[in-house]
Amino acid sequence: MLDYEKEAGDYDTLRGGEARAQEAAQAVLGLIPAGTRRLLDVACGTGIVTRRLAAARPGLRVTGADLTAAMVRTAAARLPGAVVRADSRRLPFPDATFDAVTSIWLLHLLDDPEDLRRVIAECARVLRPGGVYVTTVDKAAAHDVGSDIDAVLADRPRRPAADAAGTVTAHAVRHGLRPAGHGSFRGTGQGRSPRSTIADLRRGWFTLLPPGEPRTEEFAARLAALPDQDRPRRDPRFRVRAFRRPAADERGADRR
Repeated sequence: MLDYEKEAGDYDTLRGGEARAQEAAQAVLGLIPAGTRRLLDVACGTGIVTRRLAAARPGLRVTGADLTAAMVRTAAARLPGAVVRADSRRLPFPDATFDAVTSIWLLHLLDDPEDLRRVIAECARVLRPGGVYVTTVDKAAAHDVGSDIDAVLADRPRRPAADAAGTVTAHAVRHGLRPAGHGSFRGTGQGRSPRSTIADLRRGWFTLLPPGEPRTEEFAARLAALPDQDRPRRDPRFRVRAFRRPAADERGADRR
């Protein structure tokens, strides 16, 4: 996994910056009901999306949480007094605190199935009845856009997707949530070029191809043979899913 303490300074620049953040925030807000008053952004990172969520709805009180100290410092500069350092597996909030919880680009990082279960359980726990949880799913698959780069990387080793939509949905339902909608947004500025993909390989972005290993360099050599080394291919399109905690009267109706 990447060292997010080191990544914090360049994180936004390398991932589409404000344009991507705007796309992400619009997709998330499209799944959050009007009248939502308190929102928790889990694993808020640099706060680049969190800030847009707060600015888009003046009546919405937004709290950001992240485990990485460098990310928290960056996010806190964007949202003074509204960001806390916290482990998403043990959120420091009472039950039923928030009307909405979001986790954008978090679940794909959770290699341990138990960590995935705990994070979704915590997001469900802090939701009020009637509240909505919104998360990205299938992140790695979004980068496969049918390009020549994808053809070169097709036989690379892959780990199972922790954030597969079916897996995330099963955990959400197990913790009392119901599917409540879906959407997508363009990863503006994240279309891969051969040269940038080689740099990503050598930085460890492909987790089962460690930097410096012969197999990694084999893929790098194949990418270096592609034409238009600096031309970005098509941007990915990321998917988001929403889940809702039923209100008390809805749960009662279910039992009848």
